[in-house]
Amino acid sequence: MPSVTPLAFASAAPWPLRGLFRLSKSFTRLAVTLCVNEMMSLRGWFGEKMTTFIMWVSLDKEVYRRFHDVIIPAKNGTTQIDHILVSPYGLFIVETKNKKGWIFGSGDHPKWTQLVYGRKYSFQNPLRQTFRQQKVLCEYLDLSESKVRTVVFFVGDCRFKTRLPDNVINSGLGKFIKQFQVHILAPQEIDRIVGKLERLVYESSLTTRDHVRSLRERHGSATVCPKCGSNLVERTARKGPNAGSKFLGCENYPRCRFTRNA
Repeated sequence: MPSVTPLAFASAAPWPLRGLFRLSKSFTRLAVTLCVNEMMSLRGWFGEKMTTFIMWVSLDKEVYRRFHDVIIPAKNGTTQIDHILVSPYGLFIVETKNKKGWIFGSGDHPKWTQLVYGRKYSFQNPLRQTFRQQKVLCEYLDLSESKVRTVVFFVGDCRFKTRLPDNVINSGLGKFIKQFQVHILAPQEIDRIVGKLERLVYESSLTTRDHVRSLRERHGSATVCPKCGSNLVERTARKGPNAGSKFLGCENYPRCRFTRNA
């Protein structure tokens, strides 16, 4: 008896059964997508908990006051910060990335690459995330950006294959933070900052869903820079093949170099 492939069987089936086959295929795709998303969320959660544990072990909690998974409101949406440390030596924003394999990137490239088991995956330059996080946090706390440092911390079995900025690390988080020993915040200022963050954590009604909605709105906006949240302004290209053409650029240039077609 000749063998019949599932595709041939589905094609030869009566039309009601064909609909069931298509529906089954759609459900399979949906299940796979949901499973992948759940695994990515679980991996991110594990990375954040690992970072929390490392800070708990290596940093004195009386010196470094800790806040985790904080959603901060801004004039143009929200930002979500994995970890905030408040100390006499300033504030530290820690962005956690749980990735394995080889990591390729640079400070100014919009996308970085992860190479694992011979397959490449791209992800957003995390320094762009911390750029906006620093800006929003400073505005919310009415604090100079010079008093807030950012750190991108990779957990997992990964190796950097290109030279990355000094604040991108995959080990020694506590050591990196403790290298800063100059007092730049007075006790009264620390109390003010801690009090405001505690009120935000305990009283805010913002959720992760609100933050995701804010991200979508910002990235689809023609007036707000999705990278840092500043205003987009119309500019004219002066050089190159597009000289004379109009485009939208961030008003925070040159610190933010985001552009979009007008």
